[in-house]
Amino acid sequence: MGQNISNKIMNRLQLLLLSLPVFLLIHLPAAAQDSSTNKYGLKIISNAAAFRKSISNDPSKAMVDLSKVIPKLVVDLRYAGTNNFMKEKLYPPAAGAWLRKAAADSLAVIQKELAVYGLGLKIFDAYRPWSVTEKMWEKVKDDRYAADPKKGSNHNRGIAVDLTIVDIDSKLETEMGTGFDNFSDTAHHDFKQLPMAVLNHRALLKRLMEKHGFKALDTEWWHYSLVGAGDFELLDLGFEELKKIKL
Repeated sequence: MGQNISNKIMNRLQLLLLSLPVFLLIHLPAAAQDSSTNKYGLKIISNAAAFRKSISNDPSKAMVDLSKVIPKLVVDLRYAGTNNFMKEKLYPPAAGAWLRKAAADSLAVIQKELAVYGLGLKIFDAYRPWSVTEKMWEKVKDDRYAADPKKGSNHNRGIAVDLTIVDIDSKLETEMGTGFDNFSDTAHHDFKQLPMAVLNHRALLKRLMEKHGFKALDTEWWHYSLVGAGDFELLDLGFEELKKIKL
């Protein structure tokens, strides 16, 4: 049964890969920022009032819960549990996967394209408060795999997402060669010593994401950021605080 499902997924992926046009990157316009400065000199929004002000002239910068705007999205928020490289819970259990509206809108279109082939997206991580990035850095301290808190992360900006492709009915993940948060060369986009099916799956995800305005991280096949990072402020808002903000 499992093998039959895997074969079906592979066939759908191959059809979709052939149907994809050349990607077009979308650059979003810059907007004025309103934020305070932290101990590293970074401007970070850490309260609801400043966040509301930052999006008053640009609704695309609002934060949205992906599960509420993308039908049949699978969310496996790894840092809300202990199945992650930190081996501890970094988010509350009901955190939810959040992104800026501009990024969420693009993912919604990708989900629709995949659905035609019986496929969909699975989210491992999305928005990450800056304070969590600081904690992760203490564990890794390797900017190939973790963001230096002195610079901040696109996860902190609400425009980075860690994801894969799944069968929309069985929720079975497409084979990508490694699991999520695998800190080895095998997870790199330029690592080619993998079965052709795996290389095709990675290529499909990359082409879909780039087509809709995202850029890949070279060292992680699962990580993508919306282009135009400088247009979005770093955030250190808690998930419960995000849920209370009325836009």
